Amino acid sequence: MISRTKLRCAGDTHPGLVRSNNEDRFHFDSDRGIFLVVDGVGGHAAGEKAADVAVTMLRSRLERETGSAADRIREAIAVANNEIFRLARANPDWSGMACVLTAAVLENGSAVIGHVGDSRLYKIRGGRIQKITHDHSPIGEREDSHDLTETDAMRHPRRNEVYRDVGSGQHAPDDEDFIELIRIPFEDDSALLLCSDGLSDQVTSREIQRTVEENAGDPESAVRRLIAAANNAGGKDNVSVVIVEGPLFSAQRPVAAVPENSRRNPFTSRTAAAGYGFLAGLLLLAAAQWRFGFLDRPRQTVAAPAGPRTLVVGTTEGAQFAAISDALSEARSGDTIELLAGEYREQIRLPKGVSLVSRIPRAAVIRSPANANADDPPVAIVADGVKSGRITGLRIAGEEHMPIREGIVLADSDIEIDDCEISGAWAGIEIRGNSRPVLRANSIRENVYDGVIISGSSAPWLSHNDISRNGRKPRDLRPGIVVLDPARPVFIGNIFSENGAEAVDIPDGMDGRPILKFNFFLKGQALGRTPPGVVGGVPKPARRRP
Repeated sequence: MISRTKLRCAGDTHPGLVRSNNEDRFHFDSDRGIFLVVDGVGGHAAGEKAADVAVTMLRSRLERETGSAADRIREAIAVANNEIFRLARANPDWSGMACVLTAAVLENGSAVIGHVGDSRLYKIRGGRIQKITHDHSPIGEREDSHDLTETDAMRHPRRNEVYRDVGSGQHAPDDEDFIELIRIPFEDDSALLLCSDGLSDQVTSREIQRTVEENAGDPESAVRRLIAAANNAGGKDNVSVVIVEGPLFSAQRPVAAVPENSRRNPFTSRTAAAGYGFLAGLLLLAAAQWRFGFLDRPRQTVAAPAGPRTLVVGTTEGAQFAAISDALSEARSGDTIELLAGEYREQIRLPKGVSLVSRIPRAAVIRSPANANADDPPVAIVADGVKSGRITGLRIAGEEHMPIREGIVLADSDIEIDDCEISGAWAGIEIRGNSRPVLRANSIRENVYDGVIISGSSAPWLSHNDISRNGRKPRDLRPGIVVLDPARPVFIGNIFSENGAEAVDIPDGMDGRPILKFNFFLKGQALGRTPPGVVGGVPKPARRRP
C-alpha cells in the first residue's frame, strides 16, 4: 500500500487567453489522498459560485473519513449538487449555474474516482497513458467509441456540450446516470492527472503523457508546462491541472537513446575533444592559483529560495520554540506552527498565510494568560484581515477562575478551522465583518453564552460541527449559533444538541429550510429568529450576570 506521505503532487489553474474570469477550481491534499478538479458552468459569476460550492462541499465530506471512499464520493457530489441547485433557485443571478467535476480518493492501493461531465482523469504508467473517465457528452461518447479520432473530437464545434452536470437538478447519491464511479489500481510507479477540458481540448493525450514523463519527479514543472501548452495552442478556455505521482514514478523518466552511427571513439569525438580542452584549462587555472595565489577571494553564497517551514513549539524534546509568540515572530506566509502536547497560556494573533496545528489532535491546549483580567478576559486567537491560513486540532479551554472571552475571533478573515474543540469561553467563535471562513468538524460546546456568533456581511461555511450545550447559563439561555442580518452562512451536516435556547437563531429574510434539511437537531433543538436590533459580540460580564 502506498504511503500518502510519499506522494508528489502539484496543481494549478489559469484563466486562459480568451476569458477574463476563471470558473475552474482545483484542490489536492496528499495527507488525506484527495484530489479535485471542478469546472464551473454559468454566466456572470455563477460558474465561479458553483465551482466554489462544489469544492467546499466535496472537501467537507471527503475529509471526514467515515465510510468507504466510494460512499464518501457519492455523498459529497450529491450534497454539492443539491446545494448548487438550491442556491440557483434562490438567486435569479445564479439561475442555470452548475459545474462538471472529477474527484479521486486514494484508498488501500487504489484510486476511487467520482466523475460527472467532461473534465478528465488520466493514468500514466509503463510508457502509456489511459483515459479513465468518460466524457458525458455526445462528442465524448463518439470519441470513446472510436467513431471520432481524438483530434477530430478536439476540433468539433459541439465539443463543449454535456448531458450530465452537477447542479442543474436534484439528485440522490445512488441515482442512475448521475455519478460515474470507478476504482482502479494506483501503483507506486504510476501517476494520475486530473484536468478540465481547457487542457484536453487543446493538448493531445500523447503530449500530456510526454510532458508528465519528461518531468517525472517534478510535477510542478509538468503542471506549468501543460498549462503553457494549452495557452500556446490558443488558450480558449480556463485550464486546470492536478498531478499526483507514486513514489517510484520518477524512476520511469525516459532516457534519450543515442543513435548507433553517433557512437564514436571517445578520444576522437569533437565533444570529447572539447571536454579535454576544458579540463586542461582547469588544470592551468589550478596551477596559477597554487603559484601566485591570485584566486584567493571570498566566496559568495547565494541563498536558495526558502520554502514553507514547520516551526515546532513546546517544552519537550524536539521543540524549537518555547512559546507560540516566539514562533509567530519568526513565521512567514506558508509556514506551519506545530504545537506539541501541553498547555499554552498566551493570546495568539494569527498572521496571514500561517497555519497553527496541534501535532496530536486536541493535545495542545490554549488557555487564558496567567496575568489576564478575569473580569475582562482576552480572546484566545484573533485573525484580523487574514485571507489564508488554517487552525487545526487545537483545544481552546476557558476555566472558571480564568475565563476566555471568545475562543476565536475572525474579522474580515477567510481561514479554515478544522477539528478543534472550544469550550468554557463566553462565546466559542465570533465571525464578523466580511469573513468567509470554513469551520469543519469542530466541537463547540459548553460555552457560557453563544457557541458561534455571525455578523456583518460574513458568509462562512459550517460543515459537520458539533454544537452542543452552549448558552445554558441560568436566566440567560442562549442559542447554539446566532446569525445577525445581513450575514448569510451555509450549514451542512452539523449536529445541534442541548443548547440553552434554539439551535440556530437566524434573522428575518433568511431561509431556514436548508438548515433544517441538511443538519441534525437532537433533543428538541429548533430554529429561532434573532430579535431585531440585536448587535453581535459578547457583552462584559457586568451586563450579563444575574
